[in-house]
Amino acid sequence: MAAVPRLSLGMFRRALATETGAGGHGGHQGGARTWKILSFTVALPGVGVCMLNAWLKMQHHSHETPAFTPYPHLCVRTKPFPWGDGNHSLFHNPHTNALPTGYEGPRH
Repeated sequence: MAAVPRLSLGMFRRALATETGAGGHGGHQGGARTWKILSFTVALPGVGVCMLNAWLKMQHHSHETPAFTPYPHLCVRTKPFPWGDGNHSLFHNPHTNALPTGYEGPRH
């Protein structure tokens, strides 16, 4: 029975020696060069394809705001906001964010 712990301890030591590079045969010399090549051949074209996709989707998107439906659970105001008139949120956008009474101004 004493052979099993010695065998597993020896396997653990060998695995630890190869993981830490104690054997001297690391093979990690070209890591930075590999990532640089991958960045220029995969990442940058991928970002370009995503930008093209977003631009094409924007061209075909209708810019009309949807009809306002006054759902009571979306417009809960227990107290006014502490800035402005108290009805607009801090990052209010009149083109996309509706007030409890509906959208502001003319819809175009």
